[in-house]
Amino acid sequence: MTVEKGGRKLKSEERSLWDEITRSVRPLKRRIAAAPAQAATQTRSAGATAPLRAPAQKRVPQQRAPMSETLARRDRQRLARGSKTIDARLDLHGKTQTQAHAALLRFLRRAQADGATFVLVITGKGADEHAVGRGVLRRQVPLWLKLPEFAVYVSAFEQAHVSHGGEGALYVRVRRPRRPSTSE
Repeated sequence: MTVEKGGRKLKSEERSLWDEITRSVRPLKRRIAAAPAQAATQTRSAGATAPLRAPAQKRVPQQRAPMSETLARRDRQRLARGSKTIDARLDLHGKTQTQAHAALLRFLRRAQADGATFVLVITGKGADEHAVGRGVLRRQVPLWLKLPEFAVYVSAFEQAHVSHGGEGALYVRVRRPRRPSTSE
């Protein structure tokens, strides 16, 4: 029997199984950065002998950076203190989900076009968070902001400070508009 790192001794059948597994494992080959679609990866398992080729990769359009659900700490502090201005506000009180969704999309589109950096979206807290049908926008708006249709306009968002509505409002960092490419 052999003693392993944790101090436990392996039983003979465990040791033989471990030896069998370690004999079948081979390090992965590094991909060559210049030709990722042509890199061949070879995996060796119990019966495989032929190398597997990576499928040809389609050219994927450049995607936006993933959206963060939190603002930078410094930005959040400055917004809360009022040393960073909120460029626009949208109050969704009294709107249905459909109306609120459309209004939010229009608002963010306009804010981006106007060059806004930070906006405040007021959802309201809802009368009672345990009551059915109450606080729907408070729950839904953060989910909407994560959707791909909003990714063009939103780079980050977070619950607002108490002075700006707390749980019933969100700070939203507006993504800078994408410049049209001139490589045509």
